[in-house]
Amino acid sequence: MKTEGFHIRNFEERDYKKVVELWDESGLNFPERGDSLEIVLDSIRIGGQLFVVENREKQIVATAWITFDGRRLHLHHVGVKHPYRGKGVGKSLVSHCIMFAKNKGYQLKLEVHRENQSAIDLFTNAGFKYLGDYNVYIMRDFSHI
Repeated sequence: MKTEGFHIRNFEERDYKKVVELWDESGLNFPERGDSLEIVLDSIRIGGQLFVVENREKQIVATAWITFDGRRLHLHHVGVKHPYRGKGVGKSLVSHCIMFAKNKGYQLKLEVHRENQSAIDLFTNAGFKYLGDYNVYIMRDFSHI
């Protein structure tokens, strides 16, 4: 998909280093998440996708990662480099992800930090609805078990 000088395409292995740099810059990369290249590739293999957005110079300026749990698709790691925010890149990328989910035939779910108002606005304007009845919990460390 092309939009205003940007191109959305599927992730390729050679993109991983630049993608992680973008995640670092955007505050999306935390080592405890374990988002290794192997995890990304496994998530794609089982039905997800990682989309990257390139500018005219072929620089990766945005990402959106969709994972699949066998029941729903989960949208995360939606990040746009600062100089490219407010130019429609995020909106086009989220629309692209919605079409991916529609074509797959699964619901698309996401989590967003309650204080990230620009992301909340992006997602609600795209049609996502707030599931206010849920608190989210995670167990990352199993060493105590």
